[in-house]
Amino acid sequence: KVEDVVGCHVEDAVTFWAQNVSRCNDLLKLSCALAEACPQANAVFGKPDFSKIYGGCFSEDGCWYRCMVQQCQVLYIDYGNSEVLNRSDIVEIPPNLQCPSVAKKYRLWGLRIPTDQNLNMFDEGKKFLSRLIFEKEIKVRHKGKHEDGTIIAQAEYEKIDIGKEVVKAGFAEKCTSAGNTRDMEERKVDVMQNQPRKINRMCVNRSWSDQALYSIPRRRYDQVAGSTSSQNSTGNRVFGPKEKMLTSTSVPDSRFAQLRPDQKQSEDKEVLKRENANLLQRQKELELKVQQLKHELEREKEASRKTAANFEETLHTYIGTKMKSLAAKVKALKEVRHANKNSCSREQLSESIKVVTEGHLTVPCSLERLQKIWTEYDLAQERIRLCGTVDGVHELVAKRDEVQQNLYSAVEELILEVDQLPLSERSRTLQELSASLEMVYGPVSEADVLEDAFQQFIEWKTVKMKKLICVRGDTDTAMEILADWFNSILKCFDLMSEASSDLEEVIGNADEILKKVKLAICEELDTDLNEPDEAEKGIIMNAYNKIIHDVREEQSMITVIQNRYLASVEFKKQVEEWLNRRPDINNLLSIKKTVKSLKAQLRWKLVEKNNFEESDDYSEFEMAGIKEEIAHLRNKVLQEISKEQEEYGKLACLVRKCFPELPLLYPEAGILNYMNSGGLLTHSLERDLLDAEPMKQLSTKRPLVCSEVQGQKVLLKGYSVDVSSEVKVIERVAKYHRAWDQQKEKSGLLQLLFLLFCKARFKSFSDPLVYLMVPYYPGASLGALQADKPLSLEEALKVMKGVAQGLQTLHGANLVHGSLHGNNVFAVDRKQGIVGDFDFTKSEEQRAAANTMVVRNLSLVSPELKVGQPVSPASDMYAYGCLLFWLCVQDQEFGIKEDGTPEVDAVVMDDKVKSLLLNLFCCDRLTAEQVLRADCFLTIDVIPVSPHPGEEHEPQEEHDSEKTDEIKMQFTEENGANSTQ
Repeated sequence: KVEDVVGCHVEDAVTFWAQNVSRCNDLLKLSCALAEACPQANAVFGKPDFSKIYGGCFSEDGCWYRCMVQQCQVLYIDYGNSEVLNRSDIVEIPPNLQCPSVAKKYRLWGLRIPTDQNLNMFDEGKKFLSRLIFEKEIKVRHKGKHEDGTIIAQAEYEKIDIGKEVVKAGFAEKCTSAGNTRDMEERKVDVMQNQPRKINRMCVNRSWSDQALYSIPRRRYDQVAGSTSSQNSTGNRVFGPKEKMLTSTSVPDSRFAQLRPDQKQSEDKEVLKRENANLLQRQKELELKVQQLKHELEREKEASRKTAANFEETLHTYIGTKMKSLAAKVKALKEVRHANKNSCSREQLSESIKVVTEGHLTVPCSLERLQKIWTEYDLAQERIRLCGTVDGVHELVAKRDEVQQNLYSAVEELILEVDQLPLSERSRTLQELSASLEMVYGPVSEADVLEDAFQQFIEWKTVKMKKLICVRGDTDTAMEILADWFNSILKCFDLMSEASSDLEEVIGNADEILKKVKLAICEELDTDLNEPDEAEKGIIMNAYNKIIHDVREEQSMITVIQNRYLASVEFKKQVEEWLNRRPDINNLLSIKKTVKSLKAQLRWKLVEKNNFEESDDYSEFEMAGIKEEIAHLRNKVLQEISKEQEEYGKLACLVRKCFPELPLLYPEAGILNYMNSGGLLTHSLERDLLDAEPMKQLSTKRPLVCSEVQGQKVLLKGYSVDVSSEVKVIERVAKYHRAWDQQKEKSGLLQLLFLLFCKARFKSFSDPLVYLMVPYYPGASLGALQADKPLSLEEALKVMKGVAQGLQTLHGANLVHGSLHGNNVFAVDRKQGIVGDFDFTKSEEQRAAANTMVVRNLSLVSPELKVGQPVSPASDMYAYGCLLFWLCVQDQEFGIKEDGTPEVDAVVMDDKVKSLLLNLFCCDRLTAEQVLRADCFLTIDVIPVSPHPGEEHEPQEEHDSEKTDEIKMQFTEENGANSTQ
């Protein structure tokens, strides 16, 4: 057999290792596989197997190569070189890498090493052969094979017989018998034993000097891969070592004359001297290197001793450590199975799908019919409201009653059907389900809901459960085998047991059993604890989105059913209440008659009082009795007026709900006027019947009187209106009152009590035509308080938070105050902030245009209003900021910017308040709602306004115009008439 090989390692002058040139790709693949597998592989444990292939980390380049363990070193089987390695540098490799070696061992045919050859000649022979074959493509002819696998071959390089060249150089001799290889081995051993100390160094030390030349250090894979193409093309290099190792030596062509060692040539003396000097220098270098190698050997020995000690320590505790590790994994597996972590969320989704799909409520059959009839009923009621004649309304009422009968039947049917449905329980279940899922999965995605999301989730879960069941089955089987093995071990070590068992058979497979248990537990933990991948997360989130979507749809349907059910119950109750009868105004007329009689008596008593005051028989005692009777009659009148208002409220409720025809049937009752005014309008209460005291100091233009109604001090503000403006006034008053009525005392607005007309309007045009009754808070306006005893910062913040609440109420009802100033903002008890009412005869634009209020030298008119922009909530917030600035700045001087805003940064005040003011004076101002969330108001609660002002407040002289001038509150006479106080 003839093959082309590349020499890769030389053992002696006649023995070498070579790689077949066709195995280059196999070598590259092995290098890649070893570089990937070995760093994560387990180190060799226990006694190594001399017949097994391992991975070894070559000391010179740190790369991994296949090797076999020999007595004192490892043999790199793909290259032929060997070295001593630490046990930690030898690892197990996968079965797929347990393939035959790439390099083969060859011995030159018919040659042997001379028996008298010394160690120097032995080394020179290795060098000579290395120069002839190392990294060169040679042709070998197989002549035989030794017992250990060494191939007996004839080697040629470029038609040069390598064996003959070795014999010519005197490093080998021909054998008497070409096949006597055993004799050659013995001769080689004899030569090696002649120098035991040096050979030991070669065995123990991994980097002795000649080994650097002949024990081939492998390159890293990237170096090899980079030169692959050139190697394949030339055929001269399959896998080469570092080039620098051979640059100092060159192989002389065998065609040159090789000088035999015993041949003598005449040399010049100068040449011999130079050679001698070079040899002496080389000797010194070698001696120095020997010393370095000794030190290195000592270090290696010390490291080996430490490694052996660590190994012994590890070996002593290996079984315990391994069992502890396994016990920890078993404990973790128990906890996972008990907690059922990932499957818990999957089960929650599965249960949720079941709840949504199986318990889904359907729309009652009667609901559609009911809604259709109800629409007809609402249309019939609307026709009645729009009817302008009494004759026409009777026909429309008859038609409405017919539809009402049909609606009554549909209502009863719906009530019976809905009573059978568990609406409340179902709604509560869906709410709890939605809340629990949102806590786990977070907000719902805005993506489109997939109709087959439930099916995808169920199929995915089924596959996951099958896999989990299979993995758990493998774990349980492995644990059962382990338990049986423990029982067998227990019997083996039980001295009292007579049962005999093969100890080798029982213990022999322990490592395999423990390995299988560990792998099974790890696989189950990975299966159960691993987070779902992106595709699985998509399936889960699609199912979650579908559940929430269905829950919201069903909740919306339940809400519709419940609302319609409640409306149906209310409708049924009303129909049954007025069955076979119609509402009338008899009770209202009776109350009006009583009020009329009481008012007549009251007027008579007032005339009697006036006459008695002017009579000559005046008596204090009798006058006191007359006044007591007047007070009694006045209270009775007010009580009956309250009853009248209650009756109006009942009639208004009937008009809104069931009987819109009442205002048409009874126009004399004035039901629509009452409803249009928001329940404030009353014709029975008159100014002349009240014990009113004029308050000229509060207003110089329009009438303003103070009185007491049922123990509450009130103000009556008079407005001159004509027929055209009366409707607008009533409309504005009603809109303001409805805004207050939403939160009542918590609204932050001044309450409106009554709207009453004065009969004097028919006698004199100069008299006011309408009076607005409001609570009276004497001395509580900001202007009065700041002139008498200014508010502290804490008090000012409490008051202004209430004012912000009032502005939020107004702005929420699409109302703009337009004339906010210190005289119509009140601080009740120095802590309750109230926004006062405004002039209802003017529109928002008119009120803003007439507002020229100034606090100190600061105008309350916003910059945009000054340039003609329309009034807006932002202009109210600017005036609010000016008032807050005025309260907080106290007596400090401040400048005004060109746009009219104050220089806030120049004054000393709380940083949080200053920040709020800067945001109120800028172009993009805060809203009232945002002001309430400001930092300076967070710790302050809005105090509800008491509906009954305290008796302790007495009118004070702060309302005088002179006092007003003293606090620099400048305003026009019209604005002064608009203010409450």
